Amino acid sequence: MAYNGLKKAVTLAPSVRTLPSGVPAAPLLNLSARAPADPHAHGHGAVGPRSDTPPRWTGGVSNTSSGLFLQLHLFLPVSCIPPPAVKEAPEVPDFGHYRANDNDSNRALSYFMVGTLGLVSASVAKSSVTEFLKTMSASADVLALAKVEIDLNTIPEGKNVVIKWRGKPVFIRHRTQSEIDEAREVNWQSLRDPESDDMRVKKPEWLIMLGVCTHLGCVPIGEAGDYGGWFCPCHGSHYDISGRARKGPAPLNLEIPTYEFNEAEGKVIIG
Repeated sequence: MAYNGLKKAVTLAPSVRTLPSGVPAAPLLNLSARAPADPHAHGHGAVGPRSDTPPRWTGGVSNTSSGLFLQLHLFLPVSCIPPPAVKEAPEVPDFGHYRANDNDSNRALSYFMVGTLGLVSASVAKSSVTEFLKTMSASADVLALAKVEIDLNTIPEGKNVVIKWRGKPVFIRHRTQSEIDEAREVNWQSLRDPESDDMRVKKPEWLIMLGVCTHLGCVPIGEAGDYGGWFCPCHGSHYDISGRARKGPAPLNLEIPTYEFNEAEGKVIIG
C-alpha cells in the first residue's frame, strides 16, 4: 500500500528535545528549501523549493508491518540557534528634584539640629539625675537634727546631761579634776579597746560620747558600775569615767561623736 504524504517546507524554532542518538528533533523541515529573499541572498533564485536538488526532509513516514513509522532528524548549524535572552537592568528613578540645591546650607542645618538635640538631651538627663538624687537625700527634719548646739554653762561640774542627736542619746559629762586624774592613771594599753583619756576628749573636763552600749545597743546608766562611770544593766557591761569598756560583754568603748567647741559663746556643737 502506497502512502502519499503532503510535505511542506516550514521554519521551526530550535527544540531542546532530542532523539536517543542525541540529534535535536524537528518534524517536516526541508533542508533544501531556499531562505527568504533578503539583501544577503546573493541572487540564488526565488523563494521556494530548489529545482536542482531533491528535497531532504528531516523526517519521513514509512509503512511497516506494525503500521506507520515517523522518523525525524534535524541538522542545524550553531548560527541558527538564537542567543540567550539578556535581562535588562531595572531603570533607576531620578531623585534629582528631591536634592537640595545648596549642600553647604543643608549640612549646616543638619549640624544645628544634631547639636540642639544633644543639648536638650543632656539637659533632660541632668534634670532627671538631680531629681532622683534629691529623693535619696535627707529630709528637712533630719537635716535640722544633723547638728545640735548645747550651752555648756548650764551643766555644773560633776554632772551628766543626756541629749538626743539623730535619734541617739548623747552623754555630756562635766568631769571634776579627780575624775580626770583617775582616767589618766589607768594603764590603757592593757584594755580590750586600748584608748588613752587624751585620745577621747578635746578638753579634759568635758567628756562627750554616744550613750549606746557597744554590746547590743542598750542605754547605760550614768554614775554606776564598778568603775564609777556607766553601767549597762541588760548584760552587765561596765565603763569607766572615760567611757572605756572595762568589764562585761561590751567589746568596744563608747563611741565619740564629731563635735567642736564654740569658745566665744561657751557652747558645743555636735555633728
